Amino acid sequence: MSEGIFIALGANLPSEAGSPMATLEKAVADIAAAGVAVRRRSPWFETAPVPRADDQPWYVNGVIEVATDLPPAALLVLLQRLEAESGRVRSVANAARPLDLDIIAYGDLVEARSAPLLPHPRMADRAFVLLPLQAIAPCWRHPVSGRSVAELIAALPPDQEIRLL
Repeated sequence: MSEGIFIALGANLPSEAGSPMATLEKAVADIAAAGVAVRRRSPWFETAPVPRADDQPWYVNGVIEVATDLPPAALLVLLQRLEAESGRVRSVANAARPLDLDIIAYGDLVEARSAPLLPHPRMADRAFVLLPLQAIAPCWRHPVSGRSVAELIAALPPDQEIRLL
């Protein structure tokens, strides 16, 4: 079973499950119910949309570490199915959504040509990914740059608003 797989979770619209927080809790349970072992989970954070959008509600974000026999593409299919079941409709980039699930790292695997791109190409620029990741994997290193999660956080632009819930 592959380990060291990290999934970022986010939501800023309600779903049939309820509030964004309730939607995220259901997503974690649904991931586990699909046979993906949830090893660790971060606390939830409240974050401003990135890029900044004053007409959108803030997000609730977190990261889970999972272990699974699913290859990355099959895991992505599962996550996209759960997003659709929550009511997510893909429209414009960075739109508000009831659920966003992204594979941010799959062990040390690097994939730059086909989906899912690994590690996630924008993860190193996002406080809403890095702070929850640091909470559960403080020794994690980016498989391409070799930089630690602490170094990536130190390099973030100062305009990303995030607070622990």
